[in-house]
Amino acid sequence: MPLTVRRATPDDLAVIVDFNRRLAEESEGKALDRAVLTAGVAAALADPSGKGPYFLAEDGGEVVGQMQVTFEWSDWRNGWFWWIQGVYVRAGSRRRGVFRALYDHVSRAAREEPGVIGLRLYVERDNVAAQQAYLKLGLERTPYQMLERYPL
Repeated sequence: MPLTVRRATPDDLAVIVDFNRRLAEESEGKALDRAVLTAGVAAALADPSGKGPYFLAEDGGEVVGQMQVTFEWSDWRNGWFWWIQGVYVRAGSRRRGVFRALYDHVSRAAREEPGVIGLRLYVERDNVAAQQAYLKLGLERTPYQMLERYPL
């Protein structure tokens, strides 16, 4: 059965929380606080235009992958960048085009949205497999490094 991609709804809270928890464990070895994570996902689902929508890939009605998009205004370029984040594909569904389906869906939506000028994402420095997948799709390395101060 072909993969389908749809925008998440509040009914998808449990699967998104589960996928985000797995993503943190698998990619960074982090255990997220379930209450904080659940509240954060619920807030995004309640305000997708402000906090960013989630997109879900389904195979035969089963959710097998997710991607969230958040927004950054660039005054230098007078347009919006869409940041791809929260990418997770269920272990048994990897290497079957799930990420590509999500990426293609979001990429088409970005091209159709006035004012969107590009897509961006960040990736763990040591996650070589993900980096190779992103490069194959036409994403390019930038000269920027990400820095943060967390918690404040």
